[in-house]
Amino acid sequence: MSPARKTSKNTNMYRCRECGWTTAKWVGRCGECQQWGTVEEAGGPTVARTSAARTVETPARPIGDVDASLAQFSSTGIQEFDRVLGGGLVPGAVILMAGEPGVGKSTLLLDVASTFARGTSFGQGAGAAESGSTSSGADPSEGGHPAHDVLYVTGEESAAQVKLRADRIGAVADTLYLASETDLGAALAHMDKVSPSLLVVDSVQTLASAEVEGAAGGVTQVREVAASIIAEAKKRNMTTLLVGHVTKEGTIAGPRLLEHLVDVVCQFEGDKNSRIRMLRAVKNRFGPTDEVGCFDLLEDGIEGVSDPSGLFVSRTAHPVAGTCLTITMEGRRPLLAEVQALLDESATAQPRRATAGLDSARTAMLLAVLQRRAGFNVGKLDCYLSTVGGVRLNEPAADLATVMALASAAEDKPLPRRLVVFGEVGLAGEVRAVPGIRQRINEVARLGFTHVMVPASPAGVGEVPEGVHVKEVASVVDAVDTLFPSRS
Repeated sequence: MSPARKTSKNTNMYRCRECGWTTAKWVGRCGECQQWGTVEEAGGPTVARTSAARTVETPARPIGDVDASLAQFSSTGIQEFDRVLGGGLVPGAVILMAGEPGVGKSTLLLDVASTFARGTSFGQGAGAAESGSTSSGADPSEGGHPAHDVLYVTGEESAAQVKLRADRIGAVADTLYLASETDLGAALAHMDKVSPSLLVVDSVQTLASAEVEGAAGGVTQVREVAASIIAEAKKRNMTTLLVGHVTKEGTIAGPRLLEHLVDVVCQFEGDKNSRIRMLRAVKNRFGPTDEVGCFDLLEDGIEGVSDPSGLFVSRTAHPVAGTCLTITMEGRRPLLAEVQALLDESATAQPRRATAGLDSARTAMLLAVLQRRAGFNVGKLDCYLSTVGGVRLNEPAADLATVMALASAAEDKPLPRRLVVFGEVGLAGEVRAVPGIRQRINEVARLGFTHVMVPASPAGVGEVPEGVHVKEVASVVDAVDTLFPSRS
Protein backbone atom coordinates (compact mmCIF):
# COMPACT_ATOMS: atom_id res chain seq x y z
CA MET A 1 0.00 0.00 0.00
CA SER A 2 1.44 3.32 -1.03
CA PRO A 3 2.01 5.90 1.64
CA ALA A 4 -0.59 8.64 2.00
CA ARG A 5 0.12 11.70 -0.10
CA LYS A 6 0.71 14.91 1.82
CA THR A 7 -1.82 17.57 1.01
CA SER A 8 -0.36 21.01 0.25
CA LYS A 9 -1.62 23.78 2.42
CA ASN A 10 -2.63 27.10 0.86
CA THR A 11 -0.25 29.71 2.14
CA ASN A 12 -1.29 33.32 2.53
CA MET A 13 0.36 36.07 0.53
CA TYR A 14 1.76 39.29 1.92
CA ARG A 15 1.51 42.56 0.05
CA CYS A 16 3.10 45.99 0.49
CA ARG A 17 0.41 48.61 0.96
CA GLU A 18 2.69 51.26 -0.58
CA CYS A 19 3.64 49.74 -3.93
CA GLY A 20 1.77 46.42 -4.13
CA TRP A 21 4.86 44.16 -4.02
CA THR A 22 3.94 40.61 -2.95
CA THR A 23 5.88 37.91 -1.13
CA ALA A 24 5.12 34.43 0.22
CA LYS A 25 6.29 35.26 3.75
CA TRP A 26 6.20 38.30 5.96
CA VAL A 27 9.18 40.64 5.93
CA GLY A 28 9.74 43.84 7.81
CA ARG A 29 10.94 45.80 4.79
CA CYS A 30 9.44 45.90 1.30
CA GLY A 31 11.77 44.48 -1.32
CA GLU A 32 10.54 46.94 -3.97
CA CYS A 33 10.07 50.37 -2.39
CA GLN A 34 12.31 49.68 0.66
CA GLN A 35 9.70 51.00 3.11
CA TRP A 36 9.59 49.57 6.64
CA GLY A 37 6.41 48.16 8.21
CA THR A 38 4.29 48.30 5.05
CA VAL A 39 4.02 44.55 4.30
CA GLU A 40 0.65 43.14 5.40
CA GLU A 41 -1.19 39.88 5.03
CA ALA A 42 -3.29 39.86 1.88
CA GLY A 43 -4.98 36.47 2.00
CA GLY A 44 -4.37 33.77 -0.60
CA PRO A 45 -2.47 34.04 -3.87
CA THR A 46 -3.54 36.85 -6.14
CA VAL A 47 -5.78 35.63 -8.94
CA ALA A 48 -7.01 37.82 -11.77
CA ARG A 49 -10.81 38.04 -11.51
CA THR A 50 -11.59 40.84 -13.96
CA SER A 51 -13.00 39.69 -17.29
CA ALA A 52 -13.03 41.67 -20.49
CA ALA A 53 -15.93 44.08 -20.97
CA ARG A 54 -18.39 43.26 -23.74
CA THR A 55 -18.63 46.89 -24.87
CA VAL A 56 -16.46 49.98 -24.48
CA GLU A 57 -17.50 53.63 -24.52
CA THR A 58 -14.63 54.83 -26.72
CA PRO A 59 -13.19 52.29 -29.16
CA ALA A 60 -9.50 52.28 -29.97
CA ARG A 61 -8.54 54.45 -32.93
CA PRO A 62 -5.44 54.74 -35.11
CA ILE A 63 -2.99 57.14 -33.51
CA GLY A 64 -3.09 59.37 -36.57
CA ASP A 65 -6.82 59.98 -36.06
CA VAL A 66 -6.44 61.20 -32.47
CA ASP A 67 -7.07 64.94 -32.06
CA ALA A 68 -3.95 66.29 -30.33
CA SER A 69 -5.42 69.80 -30.07
CA LEU A 70 -7.36 68.67 -27.00
CA ALA A 71 -4.08 68.46 -25.06
CA GLN A 72 -2.52 71.80 -25.98
CA PHE A 73 -0.84 73.99 -23.37
CA SER A 74 -2.88 76.82 -21.90
CA SER A 75 -1.04 79.65 -20.16
CA THR A 76 -1.77 80.22 -16.49
CA GLY A 77 -0.83 83.88 -16.78
CA ILE A 78 2.21 83.39 -14.51
CA GLN A 79 5.34 83.05 -16.61
CA GLU A 80 7.54 81.33 -14.01
CA PHE A 81 4.86 78.72 -13.31
CA ASP A 82 4.43 78.06 -17.03
CA ARG A 83 8.19 77.70 -17.44
CA VAL A 84 8.34 74.82 -14.95
CA LEU A 85 5.30 73.05 -16.41
CA GLY A 86 6.76 73.21 -19.91
CA GLY A 87 4.40 75.83 -21.34
CA GLY A 88 1.32 75.93 -19.14
CA LEU A 89 -1.59 73.73 -18.12
CA VAL A 90 -2.61 70.71 -20.19
CA PRO A 91 -6.32 69.75 -20.11
CA GLY A 92 -6.78 66.57 -18.11
CA ALA A 93 -3.36 66.77 -16.49
CA VAL A 94 -2.99 66.13 -12.75
CA ILE A 95 -0.21 68.13 -11.06
CA LEU A 96 1.00 67.36 -7.54
CA MET A 97 2.74 70.18 -5.69
CA ALA A 98 4.58 69.38 -2.49
CA GLY A 99 6.48 71.53 -0.04
CA GLU A 100 7.15 72.16 3.61
CA PRO A 101 4.48 73.88 5.74
CA GLY A 102 4.50 77.65 5.39
CA VAL A 103 6.59 77.74 2.22
CA GLY A 104 3.74 79.35 0.23
CA LYS A 105 2.06 76.51 -1.69
CA SER A 106 -1.48 77.70 -1.00
CA THR A 107 -0.61 81.30 -1.81
CA LEU A 108 0.93 80.36 -5.14
CA LEU A 109 -1.94 78.10 -6.19
CA LEU A 110 -4.56 80.65 -5.15
CA ASP A 111 -2.77 83.20 -7.33
CA VAL A 112 -2.63 80.70 -10.20
CA ALA A 113 -6.33 79.86 -9.78
CA SER A 114 -7.47 83.49 -9.79
CA THR A 115 -5.23 84.47 -12.69
CA PHE A 116 -6.40 81.53 -14.78
CA ALA A 117 -10.02 82.19 -13.88
CA ARG A 118 -9.72 85.87 -14.73
CA GLY A 119 -8.22 85.28 -18.19
CA THR A 120 -5.12 87.35 -17.52
CA SER A 121 -2.64 88.19 -20.23
CA PHE A 122 0.60 86.25 -20.17
CA GLY A 123 3.11 87.39 -17.57
CA GLN A 124 0.68 89.36 -15.45
CA GLY A 125 -0.31 88.16 -12.00
CA ALA A 126 -3.07 88.84 -9.56
CA GLY A 127 -1.73 92.23 -8.59
CA ALA A 128 -1.78 93.47 -12.17
CA ALA A 129 -5.28 92.18 -12.70
CA GLU A 130 -6.52 93.90 -9.58
CA SER A 131 -5.28 97.23 -10.86
CA GLY A 132 -7.42 96.88 -13.95
CA SER A 133 -4.65 96.22 -16.48
CA THR A 134 -6.24 92.94 -17.61
CA SER A 135 -9.60 91.95 -18.95
CA SER A 136 -11.66 88.84 -18.28
CA GLY A 137 -11.86 88.09 -21.97
CA ALA A 138 -8.21 88.24 -22.94
CA ASP A 139 -7.41 87.28 -26.49
CA PRO A 140 -5.26 84.14 -26.69
CA SER A 141 -3.60 85.44 -29.84
CA GLU A 142 -2.18 88.29 -27.78
CA GLY A 143 -0.45 85.97 -25.33
CA GLY A 144 -3.34 85.44 -22.91
CA HIS A 145 -6.27 83.09 -22.49
CA PRO A 146 -10.04 83.42 -22.03
CA ALA A 147 -11.67 83.30 -18.62
CA HIS A 148 -12.42 79.87 -17.14
CA ASP A 149 -14.43 78.43 -14.28
CA VAL A 150 -12.05 77.36 -11.49
CA LEU A 151 -12.99 75.35 -8.39
CA TYR A 152 -10.79 75.69 -5.29
CA VAL A 153 -11.51 72.93 -2.74
CA THR A 154 -9.85 73.47 0.64
CA GLY A 155 -9.87 71.02 3.49
CA GLU A 156 -7.45 72.92 5.71
CA GLU A 157 -9.19 76.29 5.92
CA SER A 158 -12.68 77.67 5.81
CA ALA A 159 -13.93 79.52 2.75
CA ALA A 160 -13.82 82.78 4.75
CA GLN A 161 -10.14 82.27 5.58
CA VAL A 162 -9.29 81.65 1.94
CA LYS A 163 -11.26 84.77 1.00
CA LEU A 164 -9.21 86.85 3.45
CA ARG A 165 -5.98 85.67 1.85
CA ALA A 166 -7.41 86.27 -1.61
CA ASP A 167 -8.28 89.86 -0.65
CA ARG A 168 -4.76 90.38 0.70
CA ILE A 169 -2.99 89.17 -2.44
CA GLY A 170 -5.55 90.48 -4.94
CA ALA A 171 -6.74 87.04 -6.07
CA VAL A 172 -10.48 87.59 -6.31
CA ALA A 173 -12.21 86.56 -9.54
CA ASP A 174 -15.86 86.19 -10.53
CA THR A 175 -15.33 82.70 -11.95
CA LEU A 176 -13.29 81.38 -9.01
CA TYR A 177 -15.45 79.18 -6.78
CA LEU A 178 -14.49 78.20 -3.21
CA ALA A 179 -15.62 75.08 -1.35
CA SER A 180 -14.49 74.04 2.13
CA GLU A 181 -14.88 70.26 2.19
CA THR A 182 -13.20 67.28 3.79
CA ASP A 183 -15.53 64.66 2.29
CA LEU A 184 -14.53 63.27 -1.10
CA GLY A 185 -18.15 62.65 -2.15
CA ALA A 186 -19.07 66.30 -1.47
CA ALA A 187 -16.03 67.49 -3.43
CA LEU A 188 -17.07 65.35 -6.40
CA ALA A 189 -20.57 66.83 -6.17
CA HIS A 190 -19.08 70.35 -6.38
CA MET A 191 -17.29 69.28 -9.57
CA ASP A 192 -20.58 68.15 -11.07
CA LYS A 193 -22.22 71.48 -10.26
CA VAL A 194 -19.40 73.85 -11.32
CA SER A 195 -17.83 71.79 -14.17
CA PRO A 196 -14.53 73.64 -13.78
CA SER A 197 -11.72 73.82 -16.30
CA LEU A 198 -9.23 73.90 -13.40
CA LEU A 199 -9.55 72.17 -10.03
CA VAL A 200 -7.32 72.99 -7.03
CA VAL A 201 -7.40 70.63 -4.04
CA ASP A 202 -5.66 71.87 -0.89
CA SER A 203 -4.74 69.31 0.22
CA VAL A 204 -5.13 65.70 -0.88
CA GLN A 205 -4.32 64.49 2.66
CA THR A 206 -7.32 66.31 4.15
CA LEU A 207 -9.98 64.65 2.00
CA ALA A 208 -11.49 61.32 3.04
CA SER A 209 -13.97 58.94 1.46
CA ALA A 210 -16.83 57.45 3.49
CA GLU A 211 -16.57 54.30 1.38
CA VAL A 212 -13.06 53.48 2.65
CA GLU A 213 -11.88 52.71 6.16
CA GLY A 214 -9.18 54.76 7.82
CA ALA A 215 -8.57 58.35 8.81
CA ALA A 216 -7.90 61.17 6.38
CA GLY A 217 -4.26 61.25 5.35
CA GLY A 218 -3.80 57.50 5.74
CA VAL A 219 -2.36 55.40 2.95
CA THR A 220 -5.71 53.83 2.02
CA GLN A 221 -7.56 57.15 2.06
CA VAL A 222 -4.90 59.02 0.07
CA ARG A 223 -4.90 56.26 -2.56
CA GLU A 224 -8.70 56.35 -2.89
CA VAL A 225 -8.91 60.16 -2.96
CA ALA A 226 -6.17 60.47 -5.55
CA ALA A 227 -7.59 57.71 -7.75
CA SER A 228 -11.09 59.23 -7.68
CA ILE A 229 -9.91 62.75 -8.47
CA ILE A 230 -7.60 61.56 -11.24
CA ALA A 231 -10.42 59.54 -12.80
CA GLU A 232 -12.68 62.63 -12.78
CA ALA A 233 -9.91 64.78 -14.24
CA LYS A 234 -9.36 62.42 -17.16
CA LYS A 235 -13.09 61.97 -17.78
CA ARG A 236 -13.86 65.70 -17.73
CA ASN A 237 -10.59 66.78 -19.40
CA MET A 238 -10.11 68.97 -16.33
CA THR A 239 -6.69 70.19 -15.22
CA THR A 240 -6.13 69.42 -11.54
CA LEU A 241 -3.64 70.86 -9.05
CA LEU A 242 -3.16 68.78 -5.90
CA VAL A 243 -1.35 70.05 -2.81
CA GLY A 244 0.61 67.34 -1.01
CA HIS A 245 2.15 67.33 2.45
CA VAL A 246 5.74 66.28 3.03
CA THR A 247 7.29 64.17 5.78
CA LYS A 248 10.07 65.32 8.09
CA GLU A 249 12.54 63.72 5.67
CA GLY A 250 11.24 66.00 2.90
CA THR A 251 9.49 63.28 0.86
CA ILE A 252 5.84 63.46 -0.21
CA ALA A 253 3.56 61.97 2.43
CA GLY A 254 1.39 59.02 1.51
CA PRO A 255 1.99 56.06 -0.78
CA ARG A 256 4.61 56.25 -3.50
CA LEU A 257 1.82 55.23 -5.84
CA LEU A 258 0.57 58.82 -5.64
CA GLU A 259 3.64 60.13 -7.49
CA HIS A 260 3.25 57.46 -10.18
CA LEU A 261 -0.43 58.24 -10.79
CA VAL A 262 -0.09 61.99 -11.37
CA ASP A 263 1.35 63.55 -14.53
CA VAL A 264 3.54 66.23 -12.93
CA VAL A 265 5.26 66.35 -9.55
CA CYS A 266 6.57 69.75 -8.40
CA GLN A 267 8.60 70.65 -5.34
CA PHE A 268 8.18 74.14 -3.87
CA GLU A 269 11.31 74.98 -1.90
CA GLY A 270 12.57 77.90 0.10
CA ASP A 271 14.10 79.01 3.36
CA LYS A 272 11.60 80.42 5.83
CA ASN A 273 14.07 83.17 6.65
CA SER A 274 14.23 84.24 3.00
CA ARG A 275 11.61 85.54 0.59
CA ILE A 276 12.98 83.58 -2.37
CA ARG A 277 11.11 80.44 -3.38
CA MET A 278 12.10 77.89 -6.03
CA LEU A 279 9.69 75.66 -7.95
CA ARG A 280 11.17 72.51 -9.49
CA ALA A 281 9.56 69.79 -11.58
CA VAL A 282 10.64 66.39 -10.31
CA LYS A 283 8.44 64.56 -12.84
CA ASN A 284 6.83 66.01 -15.95
CA ARG A 285 5.11 64.05 -18.69
CA PHE A 286 4.61 67.16 -20.81
CA GLY A 287 7.92 68.99 -20.55
CA PRO A 288 11.46 69.06 -19.16
CA THR A 289 12.36 68.33 -15.54
CA ASP A 290 15.38 70.63 -15.47
CA GLU A 291 13.52 73.95 -15.42
CA VAL A 292 13.32 76.07 -12.28
CA GLY A 293 10.86 78.84 -11.48
CA CYS A 294 11.86 81.62 -9.10
CA PHE A 295 9.32 83.50 -6.96
CA ASP A 296 9.47 86.33 -4.46
CA LEU A 297 7.13 85.88 -1.48
CA LEU A 298 5.85 89.32 -0.47
CA GLU A 299 3.39 90.50 2.16
CA ASP A 300 0.73 91.14 -0.48
CA GLY A 301 1.25 87.95 -2.48
CA ILE A 302 3.80 86.08 -4.52
CA GLU A 303 5.47 87.30 -7.70
CA GLY A 304 7.52 85.55 -10.34
CA VAL A 305 11.10 86.75 -10.73
CA SER A 306 12.20 86.55 -14.36
CA ASP A 307 15.79 87.65 -13.64
CA PRO A 308 16.74 86.48 -10.12
CA SER A 309 20.53 86.83 -10.46
CA GLY A 310 20.74 90.03 -8.44
CA LEU A 311 18.92 88.47 -5.48
CA PHE A 312 21.86 86.24 -4.54
CA VAL A 313 24.60 88.89 -4.55
CA SER A 314 25.53 91.29 -1.75
CA ARG A 315 25.83 94.99 -2.41
CA THR A 316 28.75 96.67 -0.67
CA ALA A 317 30.31 100.06 -1.34
CA HIS A 318 33.86 98.67 -1.31
CA PRO A 319 35.36 95.27 -2.18
CA VAL A 320 35.56 92.87 0.77
CA ALA A 321 38.07 90.07 1.18
CA GLY A 322 36.63 86.55 1.22
CA THR A 323 33.87 87.02 -1.38
CA CYS A 324 33.73 85.52 -4.86
CA LEU A 325 31.04 85.54 -7.54
CA THR A 326 30.08 82.47 -9.55
CA ILE A 327 27.52 81.37 -12.13
CA THR A 328 25.45 78.35 -11.16
CA MET A 329 22.98 76.45 -13.33
CA GLU A 330 19.52 75.94 -11.86
CA GLY A 331 18.10 73.57 -14.43
CA ARG A 332 18.72 75.33 -17.72
CA ARG A 333 18.81 78.79 -16.15
CA PRO A 334 22.16 80.42 -15.25
CA LEU A 335 22.09 82.34 -11.97
CA LEU A 336 24.66 84.67 -10.47
CA ALA A 337 25.53 83.71 -6.89
CA GLU A 338 28.08 84.78 -4.32
CA VAL A 339 30.20 82.70 -1.95
CA GLN A 340 31.46 84.35 1.24
CA ALA A 341 34.28 82.98 3.39
CA LEU A 342 35.63 84.04 6.78
CA LEU A 343 38.78 82.62 8.39
CA ASP A 344 39.81 83.33 11.97
CA GLU A 345 42.18 81.95 14.57
CA SER A 346 40.63 79.08 16.48
CA ALA A 347 40.21 79.39 20.22
CA THR A 348 39.99 75.62 20.62
CA ALA A 349 42.13 72.65 19.65
CA GLN A 350 39.49 71.56 17.12
CA PRO A 351 38.90 74.28 14.49
CA ARG A 352 35.28 75.03 13.72
CA ARG A 353 33.78 74.39 10.27
CA ALA A 354 30.39 76.00 9.56
CA THR A 355 28.60 76.20 6.21
CA ALA A 356 25.31 77.68 5.01
CA GLY A 357 24.12 76.97 1.48
CA LEU A 358 27.12 74.74 0.69
CA ASP A 359 27.83 71.06 1.25
CA SER A 360 29.93 70.69 4.41
CA ALA A 361 31.71 67.52 3.23
CA ARG A 362 32.71 69.12 -0.07
CA THR A 363 33.85 72.25 1.75
CA ALA A 364 36.16 70.17 3.96
CA MET A 365 37.62 68.59 0.82
CA LEU A 366 38.24 71.99 -0.79
CA LEU A 367 39.98 73.22 2.37
CA ALA A 368 42.33 70.24 2.22
CA VAL A 369 43.05 70.88 -1.48
CA LEU A 370 43.75 74.55 -0.80
CA GLN A 371 46.21 73.70 1.96
CA ARG A 372 47.92 70.73 0.32
CA ARG A 373 48.05 71.84 -3.33
CA ALA A 374 48.21 75.64 -3.07
CA GLY A 375 50.21 76.00 0.18
CA PHE A 376 47.63 77.93 2.25
CA ASN A 377 47.90 77.14 5.97
CA VAL A 378 44.19 77.06 6.80
CA GLY A 379 43.93 73.74 8.64
CA LYS A 380 44.13 75.31 12.12
CA LEU A 381 41.77 78.21 11.41
CA ASP A 382 38.05 78.46 12.05
CA CYS A 383 36.27 78.43 8.70
CA TYR A 384 32.85 79.94 7.99
CA LEU A 385 31.32 79.68 4.51
CA SER A 386 27.97 80.99 3.34
CA THR A 387 26.00 81.94 0.26
CA VAL A 388 24.01 85.15 -0.16
CA GLY A 389 20.22 85.24 -0.33
CA GLY A 390 19.60 81.71 0.90
CA VAL A 391 20.53 80.04 -2.39
CA ARG A 392 21.98 76.52 -2.12
CA LEU A 393 24.94 75.67 -4.36
CA ASN A 394 25.04 71.91 -4.90
CA GLU A 395 26.76 71.62 -8.26
CA PRO A 396 30.56 71.13 -8.47
CA ALA A 397 30.90 74.21 -10.69
CA ALA A 398 30.94 76.33 -7.51
CA ASP A 399 34.14 74.62 -6.26
CA LEU A 400 36.60 77.09 -7.77
CA ALA A 401 34.63 80.07 -6.47
CA THR A 402 34.65 78.52 -2.98
CA VAL A 403 38.42 77.97 -3.15
CA MET A 404 39.03 81.53 -4.36
CA ALA A 405 36.84 82.96 -1.61
CA LEU A 406 38.87 80.99 0.96
CA ALA A 407 42.13 82.13 -0.62
CA SER A 408 40.95 85.74 -0.60
CA ALA A 409 40.02 85.45 3.09
CA ALA A 410 43.38 83.85 3.90
CA GLU A 411 45.32 86.60 2.07
CA ASP A 412 42.93 89.30 3.34
CA LYS A 413 42.83 90.71 -0.18
CA PRO A 414 39.58 91.28 -2.09
CA LEU A 415 39.08 89.88 -5.57
CA PRO A 416 38.34 92.18 -8.52
CA ARG A 417 34.76 93.41 -8.47
CA ARG A 418 34.02 92.52 -12.09
CA LEU A 419 35.30 88.95 -11.82
CA VAL A 420 33.20 85.77 -11.99
CA VAL A 421 34.72 82.33 -11.30
CA PHE A 422 33.41 78.81 -11.93
CA GLY A 423 34.87 75.32 -12.31
CA GLU A 424 35.06 71.94 -10.58
CA VAL A 425 38.09 71.22 -8.39
CA GLY A 426 39.55 67.71 -8.02
CA LEU A 427 41.63 66.25 -5.21
CA ALA A 428 44.78 66.62 -7.30
CA GLY A 429 44.14 70.37 -7.47
CA GLU A 430 43.08 70.28 -11.13
CA VAL A 431 40.23 72.43 -12.40
CA ARG A 432 37.79 70.37 -14.45
CA ALA A 433 35.35 71.48 -17.12
CA VAL A 434 31.67 71.91 -16.26
CA PRO A 435 28.55 71.83 -18.45
CA GLY A 436 27.26 75.02 -20.03
CA ILE A 437 30.50 77.05 -20.16
CA ARG A 438 29.34 79.13 -23.13
CA GLN A 439 25.95 79.77 -21.56
CA ARG A 440 27.59 80.87 -18.30
CA ILE A 441 29.96 83.23 -20.13
CA ASN A 442 27.04 84.78 -22.03
CA GLU A 443 25.27 85.36 -18.71
CA VAL A 444 28.41 87.03 -17.34
CA ALA A 445 28.42 89.38 -20.33
CA ARG A 446 24.71 90.12 -19.99
CA LEU A 447 25.12 91.12 -16.36
CA GLY A 448 27.93 93.55 -17.19
CA PHE A 449 30.96 91.70 -15.78
CA THR A 450 34.24 92.03 -17.64
CA HIS A 451 36.42 89.13 -16.40
CA VAL A 452 35.65 85.44 -15.99
CA MET A 453 37.87 82.56 -14.87
CA VAL A 454 36.94 79.21 -16.41
CA PRO A 455 38.43 75.70 -16.61
CA ALA A 456 40.99 75.19 -19.36
CA SER A 457 39.98 72.96 -22.26
CA PRO A 458 41.88 71.81 -25.38
CA ALA A 459 39.21 73.26 -27.70
CA GLY A 460 39.02 76.55 -25.82
CA VAL A 461 35.85 78.47 -25.04
CA GLY A 462 35.19 79.62 -28.59
CA GLU A 463 33.86 83.06 -29.45
CA VAL A 464 33.67 85.36 -26.44
CA PRO A 465 31.19 88.26 -26.11
CA GLU A 466 32.65 91.69 -26.64
CA GLY A 467 34.09 93.29 -23.50
CA VAL A 468 34.57 90.01 -21.62
CA HIS A 469 38.08 88.73 -20.87
CA VAL A 470 38.31 84.99 -20.26
CA LYS A 471 41.14 83.44 -18.24
CA GLU A 472 41.49 79.67 -18.52
CA VAL A 473 43.15 77.88 -15.62
CA ALA A 474 44.13 74.22 -15.39
CA SER A 475 44.71 73.98 -11.65
CA VAL A 476 44.10 75.72 -8.35
CA VAL A 477 47.74 76.85 -8.36
CA ASP A 478 47.22 78.63 -11.71
CA ALA A 479 44.14 80.38 -10.35
CA VAL A 480 45.95 81.49 -7.17
CA ASP A 481 48.99 82.73 -9.11
CA THR A 482 46.71 84.72 -11.41
CA LEU A 483 44.71 86.44 -8.67
CA PHE A 484 47.47 86.70 -6.03
CA PRO A 485 50.73 87.19 -7.99
CA SER A 486 52.60 88.33 -4.86
CA ARG A 487 52.53 84.76 -3.49
CA SER A 488 54.51 83.31 -6.42
